[in-house]
Parts: sequence; C-alpha cells; structure tokens
Amino acid sequence: MATTTVLQDELRRKHDELSGRLAHARSIIARPEQTRRGCPPIDQFNAGTSRYLHAVDEALLPAVSANCEGGDGLVHDYLPTARHLEVLVFHVKAHEYGSTWETTHSWSTLWDEVEKALDAQEEKEDEMVVHLEEEASDDVLLLVAERIMAAERRAPSRPHPRLPHTGLSGKVVRRLARPVDAVCDALENRSVGGPKPLPHKKPGLIWQYLLGDPRFPDDPANQTRHNEPGDR
Repeated sequence: MATTTVLQDELRRKHDELSGRLAHARSIIARPEQTRRGCPPIDQFNAGTSRYLHAVDEALLPAVSANCEGGDGLVHDYLPTARHLEVLVFHVKAHEYGSTWETTHSWSTLWDEVEKALDAQEEKEDEMVVHLEEEASDDVLLLVAERIMAAERRAPSRPHPRLPHTGLSGKVVRRLARPVDAVCDALENRSVGGPKPLPHKKPGLIWQYLLGDPRFPDDPANQTRHNEPGDR
C-alpha cells in the first residue's frame, strides 16, 4: 500500500482549477453580438477540461488496468462518465457559437449538467485512485502523477467522445487529434490557453557542432548573437 498522496493531491488540484474555470465561464452573460465569436473563459474551460480528460486516459487508466485487481472493470465503469462530460463540453462549444441545435437548452440548464457531470467524473476517478493507492507502490503513483502532467501538455484541446480512449488506438488518436485541434483553434481564433511547455534542453556537443554554435563553460551563449561572419 502506497504512503504518498502526490497523485491524489495533483488530481484534486486539477479539479479545483477546473471548478474555478467553470465558475468563471458560467458567470459570463452571453449577448447576441457575441454569438459565433467565442468567449475566452468558456473556450479555456472547454480546452482545459478536454486536455485533462485526455491526460487521464493517457496516464491514469493504463496504470489502473496494470496495477489493480479488477482494474479493467474500474476503467470500463469510468469511461461512460468521462464520455458524457466530453459530450457536454462539445455542447457548450456549440451553444457558445450559436448552433441552432442548442436553442432548446438554456445556458443555466447546460451549466448545471456540466457541473454534475464534472462531479460524477471526479467521483469515478477518485474510486480508481483509491484502488491504485491500495495496490500500487509509491514509485508507481509518482510516475502516474508525472505522466498526467506531461500528457496534459501534449493533449488535444477538444473533446473526442466517439473516438477510442484506451489502448494503442487511443494513443494514436490523441497524437493525431492534437495538431488537428490546434489548426481548428487557430482558424476559429479560440483562446484555449494551456499548460506552459517544458523549457528546451541546452544543445549537446553534437548539436552545437551541427548548428555551428559551440559554447564553452567560460563563454556562455550570447542570446543577441546572430552568428554572422565576423561576429566571433
């Protein structure tokens, strides 16, 4: 049985963040002139929720299946709840951009459904985490927490409830969906935010040679240098 709470703490922090984004998004009063133009708080809630769900699919679900007795059953029970939340996030975007299919739902009704679905997803997620903490080691939990944070940085910014979520097919879908979502976001001028990317590593000796930009301990790289002839 694990003793660390790092995974539980990380997931709770993410849900607190999503709850804050949801509260901000639902506080926006939509006006007719905003239709089809998007709203940054709503876009950021949608994108943040989508990225988080994709990250859970990428990192948490395989760990539960591999380390928990009956893990496949836990994952199977979780997926309908996650897909339902993804469908609602899709409806939020359609509502935001004035889809005629959304005229029968008010914003307040839709936000209430989203809040309930987010709570239900967290409940099912907690159930998996409890089993994982009981049956996995601290090292596994630390690795899962790190993988969730890393997966969120490269996750698609839109929900894909009808596509595979687990296994190799799920990984392939997420890899393909991310650039497609990025192009669509750019075309729609959506403000999707997202986790900050990790800083680039300094180039090694081989890359310094290939780039023609050697760096020595007593001669750090000059960020303003353009590597023009005669500059050195």
